Amino acid sequence: MRVLAAIRGDLARVMADEVKATERATSSAMRDATNGLKLDLRTQVTGAGLGTRLANTWRSQTYPASGDSLRPAGLVWSKAPHIIRAFDEGATIRSADGFWLAVPGPGCPARIGKKRPTPRLVEERLGIPLRFVYRRGGPSLLVADDMRARTGKRGGFARSRTGRNAATAIMFLLYPQVTLRKRLDINRAKGAAERRLVTTLVSALGKNDG
Repeated sequence: MRVLAAIRGDLARVMADEVKATERATSSAMRDATNGLKLDLRTQVTGAGLGTRLANTWRSQTYPASGDSLRPAGLVWSKAPHIIRAFDEGATIRSADGFWLAVPGPGCPARIGKKRPTPRLVEERLGIPLRFVYRRGGPSLLVADDMRARTGKRGGFARSRTGRNAATAIMFLLYPQVTLRKRLDINRAKGAAERRLVTTLVSALGKNDG
């Protein structure tokens, strides 16, 4: 008895179509997983109360940038890696010069020009030296005397030229160090993205086989 088998159609074309379908499925799964990881990480940041500005530092890119591939890749990164790492791992921050960390207080302006406020910049803006107040049971302070509270939407404080309704405004709270507790879990999000990639890819390839 002889058994004869034959393949009908253009084998090369059939194989090429299968490769293209696999490329589409693989690339689509990678794009979904990469974008999903970025969105999960952004949600983590906002959920931790760290704000949308830091959340939006998460960016993503898939490769190739256009078209499909059997070996696609995805990259997710933050444009503020040092801040993200501090909240992912937890960190103790100390002053670079070995003295105090100056954290803006309720009387400190939010910005001075386009710069973040520092004791030196505040002194230059007010034209007076800040006074050091030592506190044993809490953070020490840098305060500005002879200030008056502003009215209206701007709020904050300004120099009191007449001394009327003058007050002392807390410009900075001084800490020897600040400990940031772990508030993010990047590895958890990464693991979820990897599982999502496998599930999506298996499902897509199964449909192609059907």
